[in-house]
Amino acid sequence: MEWLDDIKWDADGLVPVIAQEAASGDVLMFAFMNREALQRTAALGQAVYWSRSRQRLWHKGEESGHFQQVHEMRLDCDADVVLLKVTQLGHEPGIACHTGRHSCFFRRLDGDAWQTVEPVLEDPERIYKK
Repeated sequence: MEWLDDIKWDADGLVPVIAQEAASGDVLMFAFMNREALQRTAALGQAVYWSRSRQRLWHKGEESGHFQQVHEMRLDCDADVVLLKVTQLGHEPGIACHTGRHSCFFRRLDGDAWQTVEPVLEDPERIYKK
């Protein structure tokens, strides 16, 4: 796949990926992909990431049921960051974060402290039954 060769992979064979909600423009999460994850994402039309902590491919939603339907994949000007425009799917639509929130970016700097500014939409204990 020639298009995969256009990407500037890091020393570990990974590329940073930003998942952005197509409808709202909200940044939902940040993760990494290797070649296989990006290839599977393109083939499936759903986000597949590389989990650095688990050292394996991670099909977003495989445990939580919160899948990401990919509408568009973009590559930045330096060819070293991928942007996915997605619709967040699941039994509680709009949850991208493992904390049960809409976005992983739910804390905002307020003065000299981080404040939680987004509500939990579903208890993570119910999402991840492990």
